[in-house]
Amino acid sequence: MSIVTFWSNGMEQTGKTLSIAAIATYVAIEHNYRCLVVTTGYNDRSIENCFWQPKKKKKNLGLFGPNTKVDFEDGIAGLTKVMKSNKLSPDIIKNYTRTIFKDRLEVLQTFKEGKEGYKEIRHLYPEIINLANKYYDLVFVDLDKQQEDDVSEAILQSSNLIVINLSQRLSSINTFMEIREKITVLNSKKTLLLFGRYDKYSKYSIKNISRYMGEKNKVSTIPYNTLFFEACEEAGVPDLFLRLRRQVSDDDRNAFFLSEVKRTTENIMYRLEDLQLKGQG
Repeated sequence: MSIVTFWSNGMEQTGKTLSIAAIATYVAIEHNYRCLVVTTGYNDRSIENCFWQPKKKKKNLGLFGPNTKVDFEDGIAGLTKVMKSNKLSPDIIKNYTRTIFKDRLEVLQTFKEGKEGYKEIRHLYPEIINLANKYYDLVFVDLDKQQEDDVSEAILQSSNLIVINLSQRLSSINTFMEIREKITVLNSKKTLLLFGRYDKYSKYSIKNISRYMGEKNKVSTIPYNTLFFEACEEAGVPDLFLRLRRQVSDDDRNAFFLSEVKRTTENIMYRLEDLQLKGQG
């Protein structure tokens, strides 16, 4: 049971959320783990777009006009109401998630009930994530760049592994190297570097980046892939991975993407096991 938090400095697009979608989907298909994805941002539907199409609210005409009330609130909004009644337990969280693969992958939907409501409940995310960790084998957290500092710090401190998401731009790498010296948890052994939207033809290859940063640990990537990025907009990620798993050959143009997702997943698993053995996870 581990919390894997994906962090970025918020200065530019790193493909953080889509990387989570790829890794969580791959884990769900290839490993016998019960996984949960949690997005901590307000009304951020990026993860949801990867897995399902939004339902249109049905308008039922009543005596007093259209009725769009939903009897059962799912996602983080529903959970926070349960918490206020002191009835939340780890196994109850499952009742408020959206199932992608039965007993393998679920998503806790983002808060959509207004910005003021979000401000009132966002301090509850660390507690919800820690409770979920008692039920799920892996909790993948998409840490929002706009989240309050104390909430972010609490989530990072409780995480077993922090996946630091960067772009291949030199300015991005240099900025992170400066930040890392100031934020202790980002300079700890429970971190893993991940380059999303990776271009293997860039001069800033993994080999060159590792040498430049003096990074001894394996640096991971999620390459840019046209089919994948289209699937992330069309709720097609599960179907895409199932299809590629059956059809991709070594000379297929999608083979590199799939092999790097596999390698990144293995790096995460290995690092979690290594930290646990050393009593640091």
